[in-house]
Amino acid sequence: MRNEFFIDTESGCIMPNEVAVETANRALVHRPASTGSGDSFIPKMIDADSIAKTQKLLDRAIVLAWRNIKSSRRPPALTRTRWVWRMAGAYHSSRHTTRLMEEARDRFAASGRESLAQWAAQKAREEAGHDRLALLDIQSMGYDAEAVVQALVPSPIQALVDYFFQSVQTTDPIGCVGFFYTAERLGTFQGEQYIQSVEALLPSGTHATRWLRIHTGVGAEVKHVEETVEVVAHLSSEELTRVARACYETALLRFSPPKEDYISDEELQHILKPLELRTLVQVKSAG
Repeated sequence: MRNEFFIDTESGCIMPNEVAVETANRALVHRPASTGSGDSFIPKMIDADSIAKTQKLLDRAIVLAWRNIKSSRRPPALTRTRWVWRMAGAYHSSRHTTRLMEEARDRFAASGRESLAQWAAQKAREEAGHDRLALLDIQSMGYDAEAVVQALVPSPIQALVDYFFQSVQTTDPIGCVGFFYTAERLGTFQGEQYIQSVEALLPSGTHATRWLRIHTGVGAEVKHVEETVEVVAHLSSEELTRVARACYETALLRFSPPKEDYISDEELQHILKPLELRTLVQVKSAG
């Protein structure tokens, strides 16, 4: 993650009458507007300043998670083989999204929270088919995509998917708002330069960054982040605190290395070799 992410997320005085987001080691705080008791039922006056403060709170939750990761382990350098592993993870992170967000929509609607129901419905539409993009990227790399995603289920991605399910399949699925904000906010820090660095690793003529482009700053992630912040800014202080907590918990999962060792390129090649498309194998044999 680029260092620029940490700029403009540090400031903000801690004052009395603040809502604490409990974490393992520290508390992230939010000072609600002084609307008196029952402010959940009073329409908020939302302006540019309140939206900026809302985003700062959510970003601080992500930064706090980054700081609380004690491990010095870092992912191995990206290679073309490891990109297949990444795209398998992208597939698994995307394939349940539309169904889960439709479920979240129904739960929000049942509790009379129309703005959140509309937000979830929009997410369900926006994310539809993204798992197919990941499959196309894997196929473009010369592999049987369906076989690859059956063989490769990266454990860090599985932990995120499990958290996503848990955040939706509960009485109040508001945690999925923080889950989505974190994923899309982190995506905004990857741009054209990163995409080109990935493409430079791939064989000429390979089109294996379809999924990536949609989930970076050159896609729609910046707009998606802005839309989510505006929805969150209208929430009650209690709801905002829960969204910030979900941002923190999601970021912890995103930043934490797997409990086991990272899979090596040699192991990946051993798994992927039998999954090469026949046409690719024939080309290699002819060469």
